[in-house]
Amino acid sequence: MPVRQLSEAVVNRIAAGEVIERPASVVKELVENALDAGARRIDVLTDGGGRRLIRITDDGAGMTRADLALAVERHATSKLDDEDLLAIRTLGFRGEALPSIGAAGRLTITTRHASEPHAWSIGVEGGAKSAVRPAALAQGTSVEVRDLFYATPARLKFLKTDRTEGETVRDVVRRLAMSRPDVTFTLAGEERAPVTWNGREGDEAQLARLGDALGSDFRANAIAVSGEREGARISGYAGLPTYSKANSLSQYLFVNGRPVRDKLLLGAVRAAYADYLPRDRYPALALFVTLDAREVDVNVHPAKTEVRFRDGGLVRGLIVSALKLALQREAGRAATIAAFRPLGQPRRPYVAPYAPQRGGPGLAEVAQAVFDTGAPAADVRVETFAPQPDLIARPLGAARAQIHETYIVAQTTDGLVIVDQHAAHERIVYERMKAALDKTGVARQILLIPEIVELDAADVARLTARAGELTRFGLLIEPFGPGAVAVRETPSLLGEIDAQALLRDLAEHMAEWDEALPLERRLMYVAATMACHGSVRAGRRLKPEEMNALLREMEAVPNSGQCNHGRPTYVELKLGDIERLFGRR
Repeated sequence: MPVRQLSEAVVNRIAAGEVIERPASVVKELVENALDAGARRIDVLTDGGGRRLIRITDDGAGMTRADLALAVERHATSKLDDEDLLAIRTLGFRGEALPSIGAAGRLTITTRHASEPHAWSIGVEGGAKSAVRPAALAQGTSVEVRDLFYATPARLKFLKTDRTEGETVRDVVRRLAMSRPDVTFTLAGEERAPVTWNGREGDEAQLARLGDALGSDFRANAIAVSGEREGARISGYAGLPTYSKANSLSQYLFVNGRPVRDKLLLGAVRAAYADYLPRDRYPALALFVTLDAREVDVNVHPAKTEVRFRDGGLVRGLIVSALKLALQREAGRAATIAAFRPLGQPRRPYVAPYAPQRGGPGLAEVAQAVFDTGAPAADVRVETFAPQPDLIARPLGAARAQIHETYIVAQTTDGLVIVDQHAAHERIVYERMKAALDKTGVARQILLIPEIVELDAADVARLTARAGELTRFGLLIEPFGPGAVAVRETPSLLGEIDAQALLRDLAEHMAEWDEALPLERRLMYVAATMACHGSVRAGRRLKPEEMNALLREMEAVPNSGQCNHGRPTYVELKLGDIERLFGRR
């Protein structure tokens, strides 16, 4: 088959396929154009998930008649001062968005520049351009796209339902709104209720916008993140480890104001939280990386969602160190009640019907009968005791009771604290092991009679291959035949442990390790597993002095707000919270 030159219409449609994947792609390109034009208010309206209508209106600088005529031509852009593609300081720069949209749908642009006596308008339908004509518009630019993909109908079959496409549009607008808290965004459409995110200025603007976009729970459980290294800066907010998610969809990352999904950045976040979260939990955060435009290449993907750093190690190290510093600063803080919702409040209190009977019990007896639900279950135990007055003023208060032989209830000056004794002690033991590793290693205790643990041959091989690493934790093992391991020494600080359960868990974790996993991370996984097995178990009855000792240790050790699996170690209820639960305020 001979080589031939493709027609302009086909070239435009190919370009449209690269840039315009779905309605949300159109919204992203047009909103980015509005931001680059200096808009302080952007209104987004969609219909049919964006396939029937997309309208973006802004109050930016607008375009002159000559610029408007050129804007719909391929590879025409106002975003580059020269031809240096290593100095991109705008969100859009390729010059393909508008002609690609016009090649796939019916595009109309109406714009007014301050130097023009009135507005101008141009239309593009399936790649065919109309003449520029006078129009009416007060200020800025209005871009309307109808019947998206009518010229490329094969694309329509790949679109989801209107609601799904509408939610994708919402996510795109939300990400861009998060990057620019100074700009007011309005999003409306038949698929959703209208929402407005008002622009703000000042130090609290970013957190306020994140609260608007991600919800009040994120704002209540977010910690500030900041750092700088060799000209690269990071800022933003990260959720407490106890405010974690089941996937990474709540991780919002920005590079020079551009929303991205970059593997290097996501990997850095994972590394920073590795000491706080298990592998199946993900933090919620919004981080903004700023560096010189020449240090990052944003021209590696047609949709501009991926970037490449000149010095990836610098950026990764900056993110990891800034996140770790922020998490250590808030180490003793647990997530709010709103994040976990352990308590609920009915809309209307239930009142048991009461019909007085002649000769029956009095009102007091009937009211009391509501609480007479029979003898308590055998496994329910509540033991209360008087608090030590000097301890009530401490951050975690004075122990008052143990409930279900699992939870410690402590009284504070202005409320109460409920502690999960196993989760709390697990974190304490973990931090002790880490401290011991940094110094002389974990002390060992010799077993009078070695314990023989039977395992699969593969598990035995994994454990014996890591025997040197395990020795650093005070666990000395040796192979004992083809399918068993002999445990000769165990960590002293764990006391008496179930060696068989511990080794099975360690072998299971090692089976999931990537060979490229750094030694430090492998050691921390071992420490976390050992800490879990060496902690006070749920169901163990504690004495008052033991409970108070646990509270004091929690106040002293770092990261005590969550256990090694990212769950909260305690929940605090202020008197105001309790009064709201009972409708007192």
